[in-house]
Amino acid sequence: MPVKAMLLGNEAIAEAVVKCGCQVATAYPGTPSSEILPAIAATADRLNAPIVVEWGANEKVALEMAIGASFTGARACAVMKQVGLNVAADAFMTVALYRLKGGLLLISSDDPGPHSSQNEQDSRMFAMFAKAPVLDPSDAVEAAAMVKDAFALSEKYGVITMLRTTTRVAHCRQDMAQVETFEKGNEVKFERDLERWVSLPVVVRVSHPQHNERIEKIRALFETEWGKYNYEIPSKGQTKLGIIVGGVAFSMLKDLMKQWGRDDISVLRIGTPYPLPHKITEDFISRHDKILVLEEPYPVIETQLLNRSKVDGRWNGVVPSAGELLPDVIENIVLSALGAEAKKSDTAELESAIEELGIVSRKPQLCAGCPHRSSFFSIRKAIPNAIGPSDIGCYSLALNQKGIDTSLCMGASVTMASGFFLAHKETGQERPVVATLGDSTFFHMGVPGLISAVYNRHAFVLCVLDNSVTAMTGGQSNPGLTGKPRKDDLGAALSIESVARGCGVTFVETVKAYDTDGNTGAVKRAWEHAKANQTPAVLIFKHPCMLLRVPQDTIPVTVSQDKCVGCRYCIDNFGCPGLVFDESAKKVSVDARYCVSCGVCTAVCPQKAIHKTADKASKGGN
Repeated sequence: MPVKAMLLGNEAIAEAVVKCGCQVATAYPGTPSSEILPAIAATADRLNAPIVVEWGANEKVALEMAIGASFTGARACAVMKQVGLNVAADAFMTVALYRLKGGLLLISSDDPGPHSSQNEQDSRMFAMFAKAPVLDPSDAVEAAAMVKDAFALSEKYGVITMLRTTTRVAHCRQDMAQVETFEKGNEVKFERDLERWVSLPVVVRVSHPQHNERIEKIRALFETEWGKYNYEIPSKGQTKLGIIVGGVAFSMLKDLMKQWGRDDISVLRIGTPYPLPHKITEDFISRHDKILVLEEPYPVIETQLLNRSKVDGRWNGVVPSAGELLPDVIENIVLSALGAEAKKSDTAELESAIEELGIVSRKPQLCAGCPHRSSFFSIRKAIPNAIGPSDIGCYSLALNQKGIDTSLCMGASVTMASGFFLAHKETGQERPVVATLGDSTFFHMGVPGLISAVYNRHAFVLCVLDNSVTAMTGGQSNPGLTGKPRKDDLGAALSIESVARGCGVTFVETVKAYDTDGNTGAVKRAWEHAKANQTPAVLIFKHPCMLLRVPQDTIPVTVSQDKCVGCRYCIDNFGCPGLVFDESAKKVSVDARYCVSCGVCTAVCPQKAIHKTADKASKGGN
């Protein structure tokens, strides 16, 4: 009897990857995709499946490892989030034209909203740009089924195939039978074939037209043999509205229609948004007087429709041009299209209740005891007027303590630091620049920018916030650590110091992140070296992430109410959730619910009001 479990959408995808005989799985973590690769490793360990599971240093590395495996005939997949696909775009755009040997699956997880990303770009648009077929599941069960069909499609036509999920699919839970067996992988044998494996212009002039022919064959396949993903749910009465819908919006629409009990809506569900099955969509449009297209976040299906004369969607503002299509949003769009009265949103009711109860929401904050907080405090204290370009990671939350000035994308803190230096150099101004990024991000995309800065003699300080984990995405390993996804599989850890020196950096120093006073001096020394030598200097702030639960000294603290003057300096510039400000008393106190007794705040207060308690500090606690 198969074991049933409430699987996360990402776990269902992972189990399907293993079941399909995938031989190489790679990824770079990024919400909402992060759980997929660890779940692949866990499933492979449970079944003792012969699959290599590895984190890449970045998404381009991960995809290219999978591509290389595919060239040998092995089944391979690469996993990333939507903005990670930007990093892998060079490889993705080119390999899309190759005639592959082994099945190659790209899993790209989109984040409409967004919830945890710097944009809400649509990977289906990228697939259309690259001319790569894409499958768009509406729930976890369908996502798992699509994995198998994606590998089969990839091997039948020799094309990279994308499985595009969204946050609501990746993180939904459904009752499913866990995988018990797996298929045998393909024979691995690389055969030299320059016209197949080398992307020269003379080759592309032939391969591109051939690929266009493959895409049209796939379109025909989607129209004739993929009825389980592309199908119509006809109305039971006289039809007032036809809806073309894709992705998770289909699941939400089904639930709403069940609640409404309406019989005047016809639905065309599209699970293969590119290449769009034109015959199915055009036939549906021809039989209805009014059409509505529901998809998120971009108008990918809508853009491919050959006739939009009676189609409402994002193009004319009927469907919002940004944000998630949540049930209340879909409900109001559909009711409005039917000429019915829109309903008051649940969000409005919730906001009203929050206001009535006087509930005050708290900003997202760095964890109590987070080493990044003390690092940013030292940096700002050392050089208050420094420009602070930062990066993508949980340290972006240092915004709350005035710790960062910019955040663009992975690795941009380093290259933007160069840009800030160059702009001020051009005008003859001197403005210190102190960039920050995490240890995982340093390996991901920080190194090329650092090499460029050394070569071009750009003067700034790069602070690597080394908390020994890829924290924001759930605690994955990175090249600075030995951990790998599969059980008993260890990697070789790289030293950030050695890599920085290998890039040509002459000032490299590692400091303890909690030493706020000492690190203030270190930041000043680093900047003086960078300025004097016209070269980047690197400081590595080291302390493990609090979520790793590494034992450390506990230093209980208290606030002397007679010394506290209510200046809010500790709240506004340090921002630990363990410190709270009483608006009525105009005093700060320690909130025992959050304080982890790291003791760092004792160096923060200008009035010396925060100090160790009379209780004896303990060693090795947390």
